[in-house]
Amino acid sequence: MSVKPTLDAPDDDPFLWLEEIDGARALAWVDEQNRATLDRFGDTVFTADWDALTAILDRPDRIPFVARRGEWLHNFWTDAAHPRGLWRRTTLERFRASAPDWEVILDIDALARAESEDWIWQGAATLPGSHDRAMLRLSRGGGDAVVLREYDLTGGGFVDDGFVLPEAKGSIGWLDRDTLLVSSAFGDDRATRSGYPRTVRVWHRDTAIEEADTVCRIAPEMMGVWAYCDRTRDDEAVWYIERHDFFAADIRLGDRSGPKVTLDLPRDISSDIQGDWVAAMPREPWTLAGTTYAPGTLLGMRLSALLNGDRNVSVLFEPGPRRALQGFFWSDGRLLLSILDHLRPVHQILTPSDDGWRRGALPGLPETGVVAVSRLDLEEDEGDGTLVVNAQDPITPPSLALTEPGAAPEILRRAPAAFDTGGLAVSEHEAVSVDGERIPYSQVGPAEPTGDAPVHMTGYGGFQAAQRPYYNSALGKLWLERGGTGVIAQIRGGGEFGPAWHEAGRRAGKRLAHDDFAAVAADLVARGVTRLGRIAAEGGSNGGLLIANMLTRYPDRFGALFCTIPLIDMRRYSRLLAGASWIAEYGDPDKPEDWAFLQHLSAYHTAAPGQDYPPILLATARRDDRVHPGHARKMAAKLQAMGYEACFYEPAAGGHGYGKDSRERARFTALGYRFLRESIGWFPNEDTA
Repeated sequence: MSVKPTLDAPDDDPFLWLEEIDGARALAWVDEQNRATLDRFGDTVFTADWDALTAILDRPDRIPFVARRGEWLHNFWTDAAHPRGLWRRTTLERFRASAPDWEVILDIDALARAESEDWIWQGAATLPGSHDRAMLRLSRGGGDAVVLREYDLTGGGFVDDGFVLPEAKGSIGWLDRDTLLVSSAFGDDRATRSGYPRTVRVWHRDTAIEEADTVCRIAPEMMGVWAYCDRTRDDEAVWYIERHDFFAADIRLGDRSGPKVTLDLPRDISSDIQGDWVAAMPREPWTLAGTTYAPGTLLGMRLSALLNGDRNVSVLFEPGPRRALQGFFWSDGRLLLSILDHLRPVHQILTPSDDGWRRGALPGLPETGVVAVSRLDLEEDEGDGTLVVNAQDPITPPSLALTEPGAAPEILRRAPAAFDTGGLAVSEHEAVSVDGERIPYSQVGPAEPTGDAPVHMTGYGGFQAAQRPYYNSALGKLWLERGGTGVIAQIRGGGEFGPAWHEAGRRAGKRLAHDDFAAVAADLVARGVTRLGRIAAEGGSNGGLLIANMLTRYPDRFGALFCTIPLIDMRRYSRLLAGASWIAEYGDPDKPEDWAFLQHLSAYHTAAPGQDYPPILLATARRDDRVHPGHARKMAAKLQAMGYEACFYEPAAGGHGYGKDSRERARFTALGYRFLRESIGWFPNEDTA
């Protein structure tokens, strides 16, 4: 079958039938593809890798991460005996012990067996204060859509005639013991074009969801609306977040009867509010009282003053060319700032008062690697200021520490080593992109270059998400330990250097983000680390779009590509599942002025016969209800029809990820690494594997 590029006829799609997720013809094609891929790569080497990675993911001595609800520390735990997991709890005193006693609240494996459902845990919202009731979020197969069911944490078991909300995307919040605040796409005319909630309802116990009062409604072309109850104020306050797109929202304050007033803030603002204090950061220049504040500047103000029209603000953080705020949150009256300063982690504490803002540092934290700080307490009004610190780097396993106000971190857990780090070194470098911009990247591997290193390279470049050099057990065990090198490229479109870095890689700039990735690959060769054909690249979701563009735009720089849960068809992406919610990131293909640049990023359309494309494995998940599996299916089919070496793999579950449990995730990853190693001609230790 001859398939030509369709830039001039973008809606002529011969593989549209593969978008039928559970269509008989499509599933027969998927089954055939899975068999072919596993027949080729599912050998004893793959099986050994699969088993080794599963054992790492299920290690009984790994860190149990916790969050506090009332007097209890809650944890969700999976292992070989409980692949779907246990929801359990203990006290802080017990948790400080090396082997704490855990009380199991709910066994998800037992629940799935009893109800003959493919239940996957997606979290729970407990009743603030008592925390004796919870609304459980249960997904069928791991998708974003969930069933919500009320559970009794004291007596155990689901509440007879309790709240139950059928499967849909959305969330709930507790107003009181008998009243829920429901943001859900369930019901007629309740979903936006993106599939997210269009309304907020107040649902009283012993009534049907259809009888719940609708207190907020947005237009169907908007992204979605969510609401939550703010218990840090003296009066009952409900915040309504009416999101126009991924980056723009109206923030409205009201109560259970609905929103009353819209905050006079830019729609592109990121904000966090506790009590009468507001912290807000704009994505674009913001002029107040004659002063213009740069994007990425954090401003502090009183909520009461803002509501009265007062425009006086305090500058809490000023960005620099390579210094950017990554996040901020309130904890017991203190505002915590997470900063990257030339990619080094910095954390600050600000305390507001009538006399101004007092600034301090968070002592005792590492100054390199990845350092994540969060509240121990899930409910802002219940916290005592205790923070959780998770620190790691590419060759140092994660640690878990608690830090109380004014005290140094107390390390409670260290994860076991997952791979041998002997001879490995971590370094930072920069490549020069096509327009002269310096693109940073992190490298881990042998200290002395050989010029022939098998390189595993990854990147993302979207949605202002920063990519940091974390401890990657799979990469370490299946690549680094065997003599390979790993690279993370911090390309534009991410958030490493603030809004401007993201903006440069958004919409038409996405092409530059992809140029950045290719520039890093070229720099690895120029530095003598490796050679053409020895670089294997992997990326997922928005990173899958990146990898697909490496295939069509820079095929000479890569020896093999692993493209996972990807966007690829940029003509139809906005019509598939949650795709419309990403128009602010990519552009609208239905607008000619946007399609003018999007068509060149749509690898599904730019793929052409007769090119020197490297081998590619496209992998997705059938129950991914965020990025449609049709993207990967259609691209694989088109490439195969053109005669290219394009493999495909699709497990039946897993959502927007690599599987629903450790065993499935390990299989997905091990298969990808097996494919990459063989495709670049690297067979380390396979005679003894």
